[in-house]
Amino acid sequence: MNFASDNIVGASEQVLRALIEANSGPLPAYGDDPLTREIETRLGEIFEREVAVFLCATGTGANALALSALVPPWGLCVCHRESHVIDDECGAPEFFMHAAKLAGLPGTGARLAPETLETWLAELSPSVKQMPPKALSLSQLTECGTAYGRDEIAALSAIAHRNGMKVHMDGARFANALVSLGCTPAQMTWQAGIDVLTFGATKNGCLAAEAIVFFDPADAQAMPWLRKRGGHTLSKGRLLAAQFKGYLADDHWRDNARHANAMAQRLAEGLVARGMRLAWERAGNEVFVIMTQPRAEALRAKGCAFHPWSPANLAPENALAADEGIFRLVTSFATGPDMVDAFLAQVDETK
Repeated sequence: MNFASDNIVGASEQVLRALIEANSGPLPAYGDDPLTREIETRLGEIFEREVAVFLCATGTGANALALSALVPPWGLCVCHRESHVIDDECGAPEFFMHAAKLAGLPGTGARLAPETLETWLAELSPSVKQMPPKALSLSQLTECGTAYGRDEIAALSAIAHRNGMKVHMDGARFANALVSLGCTPAQMTWQAGIDVLTFGATKNGCLAAEAIVFFDPADAQAMPWLRKRGGHTLSKGRLLAAQFKGYLADDHWRDNARHANAMAQRLAEGLVARGMRLAWERAGNEVFVIMTQPRAEALRAKGCAFHPWSPANLAPENALAADEGIFRLVTSFATGPDMVDAFLAQVDETK
């Protein structure tokens, strides 16, 4: 009963079949192949506009490269103080931005409020002693499993654009947020003001495949050199494209996310029915449950895997008792209802 992450499972059968099909015979290297062109065209269709697409193998690389295209070394990228780019990338964005800084702002549930961003920008000194803000990065889903609604994205993007900033979306769990909100990819991105998206696929069925999607190709002019210089231009680039071919075909990517979200809903409802409370409202495939430390230890002793989480972004009315903690449980496209029910049965046996 491993709910540690959606990274712990392998690839889906459909993605693996696409890889096998693309494996035979010679094709041009370094992404200069017809399969890569096909995926670039397909992503343009999905997002309903011309896009510039750059495939890479890791989310860390995709986020860092995307931000490096938006932020010069003397600039700031504004994000939530516990967003993935500032808290979990080992300094990769700053490294790829050549010492540009990430500025983290507070917000309940790891979401930035428009008024928080506007106030912070208004108070930022325009002096040459201060690095100027050049980009805003939003995580969708956030590090607390919450989602930005379309109106929230539009409001934050409008503030950023008024202040001369570009807007990046870290979409490691983009598909989970999308099916939860019930909107189109276009509505959740460029139509709401997003300039560049890190379109995640690894957590939702691929082996190792991410796409950096620029909604204005002019913003991507330096990306071929940035990606190559950063070591993220794969010689056998067709194998990245092949994963996306299987992932995007027949709405497979949405189906995977719907299933993972449904399993998370089943899990959340089961925990709440047992008298437990959630730290934040579930918006995708992550459940953040508040339980006592002894109960968490007892579940781990029974072989259940999950991670403790920071209470820094809790709403004041949901504060923890002295013996309580927050624990993250993540479902995936491969999580079955039997696994969820088995975990809930173990919860019944602990106190």
